[in-house]
Amino acid sequence: MFAEGSSPSVNQQLSGVDLTVRDTHVDSERMQVCFKNVCKSYDGVTWVVKDLNLDIKKGEFVSFLGPSGSGKTTTLMMLAGFEHPSEGDIILDGRPIQDLPPEKRDMGVVFQNYALFPHLTVEDNIGYPLKMRKIARPEIQRRVDDAMKLVQLDKLSKRKPSELSGGQQQRVALARALVFEPKLVLMDEPLGALDKRLREDLQLEIKHICNRLKLTVVYVTHDQGEALTMSDRVAVFNNGVIQQLATPQDIYQHPSNTFVATFVGENNKIHGVVESIVDGMACVKLESSQVISARATSHTRVGEQCTVVVRPEKVKLSQQGGTYAISGIVLESVFYGDEFRVHVDIGCGQEVVARMSGEVSTCAYSAGNKVIVEWNAEDCEALDYLP
Repeated sequence: MFAEGSSPSVNQQLSGVDLTVRDTHVDSERMQVCFKNVCKSYDGVTWVVKDLNLDIKKGEFVSFLGPSGSGKTTTLMMLAGFEHPSEGDIILDGRPIQDLPPEKRDMGVVFQNYALFPHLTVEDNIGYPLKMRKIARPEIQRRVDDAMKLVQLDKLSKRKPSELSGGQQQRVALARALVFEPKLVLMDEPLGALDKRLREDLQLEIKHICNRLKLTVVYVTHDQGEALTMSDRVAVFNNGVIQQLATPQDIYQHPSNTFVATFVGENNKIHGVVESIVDGMACVKLESSQVISARATSHTRVGEQCTVVVRPEKVKLSQQGGTYAISGIVLESVFYGDEFRVHVDIGCGQEVVARMSGEVSTCAYSAGNKVIVEWNAEDCEALDYLP
């Protein structure tokens, strides 16, 4: 605990923040990990993690997603036991663990840098946790053989780490984390050092292994695609606070605020003032005096500024549009192979990007051409104002 008066209270710092972190669909009887009012500061002044309340159920794959310095890795390190919370409790299987050393927490940990022993073979690296637990040698060999088969390394058992590729080394680290059958597996940017193709292959492989073994996994990443692909739920961190905790689909389709909308995937941000709200739909007047319609949210208030967000794949371009269509001028069309991304100036320095099929003729979308920009009002949301 901090000395009285050493820092502003977390509640004061979070006043006015409307965030729902707990998922009401999670069965409390199946909770494996619970963070209760957890805070972390290294200097007694700045909160790295603020009043964290988070429940993770057995067999769930939860990713912590956010920019550098958002608190996601610090949260994982507190769960692993490498950092101690300044306030609050961390519960594992109904028992507080914040005072337990890492080796007593029965967790498998996989780091980005693999942390393999260079002088040991693949099978010896994998068997090391069992050796430290004084498991009988025949049982160690059985478990190691099973683990190597699981990650498809059984033919490389006698090789040293220096004789393996980056992907193979990461498989060794994963097998070592699983071989002693931990209660929980923690992964901190485990694929960050790998190239794009290998990273994508291992994403699916890790997910399949975790599903097969019914593991509870907490996974830290700054890669949005990784979090959306692998997770049952995603916790989006910023400034030490979970901005949204939901399924990948909800995070992508229904972001809770503008930060989540712009951090997870591509999103167009359009600023305006809310003129009216009728039947859950907001009428928003843009700085260019054009008017659009968007779904109202808890942030939407008549007379106040807002940010309307709409995904590029939901934007349509044409020569004529409907009631809430707006006009613009094409700035450029960029070819990406399977798609074009057309950048359109809609006035007052605001820009909208539309994704279009790579087979579409771009003659009508050449720079300087006038176009009509529109989307279904249900596909966009009026969120908090974020310049």
